[in-house]
Amino acid sequence: MFAIEFEGVSKSYPIYEKPGHRLTELVTFNHVRRHRDFWALRDVSFQVKPGETFCIVGENGSGKSTLLQLVAGIFQPSEGKVRVNGRVSALLELGSGFNPEFSGRDNVYMNGAILGFSAAGMDEKYQAIIDFAEIGDFIDQPVKTYSSGMAVRLAFSVAIHVDPDILLVVEALAVGDVYFRQRCMRKVHELRDRGTTILFVSHATGDVKALGDRALWLNHGRVEALGTTESVVSKYLAAMSQKDKVYAETHGVEPGQLEDVDEIVPDFEVSIPNVDHRYGDGRAEILGIGLFDEMGTPLQMLEPSSTVVVKIVAKAKSAIDLPNVGFMLRDHLGVDFAGTNTSREGHQLARMKAGDIVSVNFHVELPALYATTFSFSPAIADGTLDTYVVNDWIDNALVVPMARSPQQIYGLVHLKCRVEINQKPAFNLKTTVVV
Repeated sequence: MFAIEFEGVSKSYPIYEKPGHRLTELVTFNHVRRHRDFWALRDVSFQVKPGETFCIVGENGSGKSTLLQLVAGIFQPSEGKVRVNGRVSALLELGSGFNPEFSGRDNVYMNGAILGFSAAGMDEKYQAIIDFAEIGDFIDQPVKTYSSGMAVRLAFSVAIHVDPDILLVVEALAVGDVYFRQRCMRKVHELRDRGTTILFVSHATGDVKALGDRALWLNHGRVEALGTTESVVSKYLAAMSQKDKVYAETHGVEPGQLEDVDEIVPDFEVSIPNVDHRYGDGRAEILGIGLFDEMGTPLQMLEPSSTVVVKIVAKAKSAIDLPNVGFMLRDHLGVDFAGTNTSREGHQLARMKAGDIVSVNFHVELPALYATTFSFSPAIADGTLDTYVVNDWIDNALVVPMARSPQQIYGLVHLKCRVEINQKPAFNLKTTVVV
C-alpha cells in the first residue's frame, strides 16, 4: 500500500473575466457558460511509499501548491484519483489553518481538534509545541498581531508535534531566521529517520538533494521528470539555466554571472544552489561554489576518508587589497564543523581590481565522518586573518549528504589512530600438595 497515490490527476479552476459572469452561471444553473478553465495540473501520476521523502520542484505557478492541497484534502481533483493513507499534517503556506482573530493557544487546540485530537490529547503536546515555537507571551495574543516569522514558528511547531504519518512542507520556512530554519531542518531529518512520509516543496535545490529520496519536476502542471533526486534536480537546473540564457539573449541583457566563470574554469561547473543568508559590504561577490573529485567530476555525495575539491569563484566589484577566499563546513545541526581560507593555508592572493575574477580550489582530505548532511558556506573578505572586512558570505550555499561509512563511527568523527598492543599471558600457577 502506498502512502500517497496519484492516478491521472488533473485540477482546473474557473477563470471569470468579470464578477458578473459568475453570477450569470449561478442564476442559470451553469447552463450559460461564462468562464474559461485554467488547468493547474494535467494528468499527473506518481506513488509515494511509506517513509519516503518525496520532493517536488518547479517554477512558480507550475502546480506544486495545488498538488499538496489535493493531498491535504483541501481540494478535490477535477479528474483522476488521489489516494492518501495516514494522518496528514500540512504546512502549506504562512499561517495556513490559523484564525487570525484567535490567540496562538486557541489555534493550537483548534488545529488539534481538526486532526482528531481531544483537548486532553493536546494538553500533553502543548508544552512541547510552545517550547519549540519560542514565541513567549505572544502565545496568548491574537495571531493577527504576529510577525511573519512568529506565525511560521507556531505553524511548523504544531505540524510536527501532532504525530503525522504524512508531513507536507512547502516554502513556508523561507521566512524564518537562520537559527530557526536550522532547527526546522533538523526536525525534518528526525521525522524522516522515524519513518514519516514527507512531501517537500522547495526552490532550494540543496535542501531537496539533501532530503529527498525521489523527486518530481512539474512544468506548467504536467510531469516533466520523475525519478531519483539527483537526476530530476539536474534536469531542472539545466532547463532553468537555458531559460535564463534565452531570456538574456531576447531582451539584450547580460547573461547570468556564471557565464564569466566558464571562461576561466570550463571543466569545473560552479553555481549557488542555495542561499539561507547572505551578507557583506558588496565590494566583491561569490559567483559560485562546486564540489568535485580530484579528476574534476562533480560530486553529489561526500565519501568518508576521501579527498574532495571545493571550488570557489569570486569577482571583485571594486579594489580588494588583501583578498581572502574560504569556506565554512557545517553539519546538519548548523554547527561550524570546520573551515579554512587561502590566508589560513599560507596563500596570499594578489590584489584584485574591479572586474577581476579569482578561482580557488581547496583540496580537502575528509576524515571518516558520521552519515548526515553537511553544508559549505563560501566567503570572500578583504584583510588579514586578524583584521578583515567580509565582502560576501553565503550561508549554506551547497548542501550534500555524507555516505555511511562501512565501519562504525563512534561519535562525530573517527580519528586516525595507531594502536600498540603489549599483551602477556597469565601465569600458569601449579599447586603442590605435601602429604
